[in-house]
Amino acid sequence: MLCTSVMAASLAQAPRPSDDVSLAALASESLGIGFARAEDDWRDLHQEVREGRLVALPTLLDWLDERYDGQVLEVELERDDGRILYEIELVGAQGQVVEFEFDAGSGELLSIEGVGIDAMQRPAPRDAD
Repeated sequence: MLCTSVMAASLAQAPRPSDDVSLAALASESLGIGFARAEDDWRDLHQEVREGRLVALPTLLDWLDERYDGQVLEVELERDDGRILYEIELVGAQGQVVEFEFDAGSGELLSIEGVGIDAMQRPAPRDAD
């Protein structure tokens, strides 16, 4: 299983795909694998995003920002049993940590785990008249 983990202070500061090298370095450090291998793995995943096979992280972060009030605590991109997943943790105003799991290929929200999730939900946007 490949897991790339990124710490970010807020949705606005969340890593963007152009951060390939720094993400690869972080992944190699946290996983105890060689930098070259982590960089190659990250570049492969980034290529899949460019080719439209994976949903870009900013798309999911924008989706979350529209629906939930919180700051990004951690982002993981994992290969698990042949499936590629994003796990995004947000921290809410009350200090609650909520994890959102997305299918990286479709962008489908697969699960939400944590406490105080309702307190983080933003009001549904009104239709413009």
